[in-house]
Amino acid sequence: MTSKYSLKIHRKVEKQLQRIPKNKLERVVNALRSLREDPRPPGCVKLEEQLYRVRQGQYRIIYAIFDNELVVVICKVARRPEDTYKNLQSLLARAENVLGNKD
Repeated sequence: MTSKYSLKIHRKVEKQLQRIPKNKLERVVNALRSLREDPRPPGCVKLEEQLYRVRQGQYRIIYAIFDNELVVVICKVARRPEDTYKNLQSLLARAENVLGNKD
């Protein structure tokens, strides 16, 4: 891939990351960072529209890809048993809001 995507993280995801045990956090963060190089890695699942999901151990990372802007927006990081896939449309709206706030 010739272009590198920029990575944006919704503020709610920062709180979600703080709840992950330290011994698992590094692997999750590495998975997030790897999405800059390859936003559609092997094993990723397209949920709807621009939303994708990738697994990292017992955690699921839900993110949106905006190819025109070369941006990946992390919408949610959660353990699978939780309501990980509820309200996908609100997650997409969250990603679009983050994209719109070009800080």
